[in-house]
Amino acid sequence: MLFRLGPADREVLWLYLLTRAGIWTTAYCTRWLFPDDHETRHAASVLSSWQRWDWWHYLHIAQQGYFPGQSGPWTPDWDNREAFFPGFPFLLRAVHTVVPSWPAAGALISLVAGGVAVLALARIARLYLPQADAGPRAALFFLLSPCAVFLAAGYTEALFLALALPAWLAAQRLNWPLAAVLTCLATTVRVSGLFLAAALAVHFLVTARTAADWRRLPWLALPALPPFLYSWYLHAHTADWMAWKHAEERGWYRDFHAPWEAWKNTWHAAFGHSQATGYALMSQAELLTMLIGIVLCGLLVRRRRWAEATYIGLSLWALGTSYWYTSMPRATLLWWPLWTGLAAWSLRRPRVKTAYLTVAAPLMTVFAITFLSGRWAG
Repeated sequence: MLFRLGPADREVLWLYLLTRAGIWTTAYCTRWLFPDDHETRHAASVLSSWQRWDWWHYLHIAQQGYFPGQSGPWTPDWDNREAFFPGFPFLLRAVHTVVPSWPAAGALISLVAGGVAVLALARIARLYLPQADAGPRAALFFLLSPCAVFLAAGYTEALFLALALPAWLAAQRLNWPLAAVLTCLATTVRVSGLFLAAALAVHFLVTARTAADWRRLPWLALPALPPFLYSWYLHAHTADWMAWKHAEERGWYRDFHAPWEAWKNTWHAAFGHSQATGYALMSQAELLTMLIGIVLCGLLVRRRRWAEATYIGLSLWALGTSYWYTSMPRATLLWWPLWTGLAAWSLRRPRVKTAYLTVAAPLMTVFAITFLSGRWAG
């Protein structure tokens, strides 16, 4: 069971709490060093550092719903909030009934969900790797990754992982009802839950052996239910079954383009001097992340880890076929094979750990300050 904590689990939780203290210390210092008003003599609340970009969409959905006052895509200056799935904002509204501060409620969700996620990640690593410190090492790489700030923000990454990683763990133990239910909940949070559902289906196909196994096959249809119901709800208000996808296209240029076109457009943004330097740097990070994802997917295929290769491949396809790459570095937080793979590599070659930490930790600090100070561009 996930909540029966052994010594290795407690070590992972201790690491998690230490990194949370570090990220909140960074948030506190950022409010003093980089205030929104450079002439102010009073630092803003530390919670204000977390109220950035996507947070406002989740907050408005939690407060007002999706179509307040008959407004919608037909309204001028519409915020395209239907692009965001309802799982996180609905939970935010529920927690707010107990925690009066909206940003505090969002931070609490991510704090608890992040702890569940990092425990599950460590247990997944221990399934693949025999070494005693495999779990804590995968957790360390994950928690010090460049975009780890999003695990503490009122965003969906932590909540999604708190459902998706236990679902994958259940699938590895062939507990298909539990895996399906958790994946179903994950699809209420992000469309990436459908990629996980596809990975579970592949894993089922390569592990099913007996008639009893095949009788559990219908469970794998369960994760499709939340996206269908959400599309049904949107259709009732907009007459558009794919309203969430069209909102992404309007707001974030996520209309379909061939992969080579997306690469070319991102390359031009990164090195063509067509964007401000902050956006250009993030475009460079997007390109590097795509290369890392391709290498990761190739290694998974080579090792015949078909289910995980399916998950990463679908993620790359979804992110790599827009006008240009957007939010790919953030997406690495959802790529658990990356963190378990890095842990395995570092156990074979100890210098990998040192090299990773000396590069990733400074990048994590830079990215955290960039986000917390309102300068994030990706």
